[in-house]
Amino acid sequence: MRKIVAGLFISLDGVVESPEKWHFPYFNDEMGQIVGEQMQAADAMLLGRRTYEGFAAYWPNPEPEAADMAEHMNGTPKYVVTSTLETASWENSTIISGDVAAQLKELKNQPGKDIGITGSATLVRSLLRDGLLDELRLLIHPIVVGGGIKLFADGEQIPLRLLDSRTLETGVIYATYGRA
Repeated sequence: MRKIVAGLFISLDGVVESPEKWHFPYFNDEMGQIVGEQMQAADAMLLGRRTYEGFAAYWPNPEPEAADMAEHMNGTPKYVVTSTLETASWENSTIISGDVAAQLKELKNQPGKDIGITGSATLVRSLLRDGLLDELRLLIHPIVVGGGIKLFADGEQIPLRLLDSRTLETGVIYATYGRA
């Protein structure tokens, strides 16, 4: 059975929004290897609507230095969880709406590698609440961002179990969590 796995950059104060504004000072070959391994372990992407729209606007025609990544992003099957979009024009994209849980369970039962989530904090929260997220892989950056969208809302309690962790050279903690 396939796993649904979320990989996120996160600050000490829980912010996941706009990591391009705060995470690059911590990005090195070690983190690049982790991100690359996560990408290689997945053969499909699961995205929320807002992340999908941002990616779909950028990846079909990225900057020249992102051409290798664009090939992966464009070629990988994408599943978009949305209640508002009716079509998804970015190549290899499929809309998931209605009974999302049933469709995701069916997707997990198909042969293949992991189904990876990047960004999509709202989707990650809902999958955790509904018991559909198998692993939450966080690259916890030693920085307080001070504002922005957080992974978890105030008052929300979701018990998790630490599966693995290690500290990178930059002080970033790579932690993998599963349901408790």
